[in-house]
Amino acid sequence: MSEGSDASGGDEDSMRERAAVSSAKLWLLVAADRLVVAVVIAAFVFASMLAVDAVPGVDSVGFLRTGDPVETLFQAFVGAIITGVTLVVTLNQLVLSQELGAVGDQRERMEGALSFRRDAEEVLEPAVAPTEPSAFLRALVEASADRADALVAAVEDANASAAFDDAVSEYASSVTENANAVASDLEDAEFGTFDVLSAALDYDYSRKIYAARRFRVEYAEECTDDVEAAFDDLERALGLFAPAREHFKTLYFQWELVNLSRTILYAAVPALVTAASMIVFFESGASFVAGEALGVSTGVTLVAAASAVSVFPFALLVSYILRIATVTKRTLAIGPFVLRETNRSAEFEFEDAPE
Repeated sequence: MSEGSDASGGDEDSMRERAAVSSAKLWLLVAADRLVVAVVIAAFVFASMLAVDAVPGVDSVGFLRTGDPVETLFQAFVGAIITGVTLVVTLNQLVLSQELGAVGDQRERMEGALSFRRDAEEVLEPAVAPTEPSAFLRALVEASADRADALVAAVEDANASAAFDDAVSEYASSVTENANAVASDLEDAEFGTFDVLSAALDYDYSRKIYAARRFRVEYAEECTDDVEAAFDDLERALGLFAPAREHFKTLYFQWELVNLSRTILYAAVPALVTAASMIVFFESGASFVAGEALGVSTGVTLVAAASAVSVFPFALLVSYILRIATVTKRTLAIGPFVLRETNRSAEFEFEDAPE
């Protein structure tokens, strides 16, 4: 997912490593441009129809000249396209419903946002939190890295045992490496693209919170007041990242749904014209139906191409929903909870840790 993660040595913290799936699959589901994915789906429809035509024993030209398969197919496409446009209107209403409300509701939203910013500013430097999502998230991950370093210093000052000192140093190193990688990815990321959310998903804050709390239990006798305060500061910085990421994830989903609605509306017009034209103008008895180009029936090629164009709005819907559904599934839980099997490093495992 993230080049920064690879370069920094924090591979085990990236979503790619935690997901335990192939890079190609993850790229297709979330990282690839949605328009490219939609084109691939439409191209697959086109190629599949030509492949069926190439199957021995399939008389595609005879099928085109018998009955009205083309008219039946594209009548279905017309209905599906119109239904899809209706779905787009519904999606727009869903997004708008989140923005419409009485002045009291809007004021409550504003107060909630300001309250969260004040909480974040207590752990950020400088004191005023950035306004851009990428800069805000970057400031939080950098703050967690600074507090990880402060934790190491507090443990050293406490004259803790070598085991505790080594464990905290290794833990802090993992936090700073992951934070530096994510901060690097967020530096040039612009909200509206997937880059911001992609980088945020690579910060494995939940496992870091879990590990910090376990250290406090395992080495409770060695945790002085300063060490406890350092753990509190680090957990607070990590805990603030969680709602911030979820907030920007929600905004990104709304952004994507608006883009999806607009793109489908753009694609629906040529798709509808193509489907209607095939119903009205395609002649099953025309001479070009039996003609060939590069060994493929021109009639079959025309039907396959028109089908690909007609199915393109649906392909767009599939491509966008794939990303939204995948990200939603991987971020269902907030906080130190893991809902799926992951490729986690064993560096912070404890003897009685659950499988």
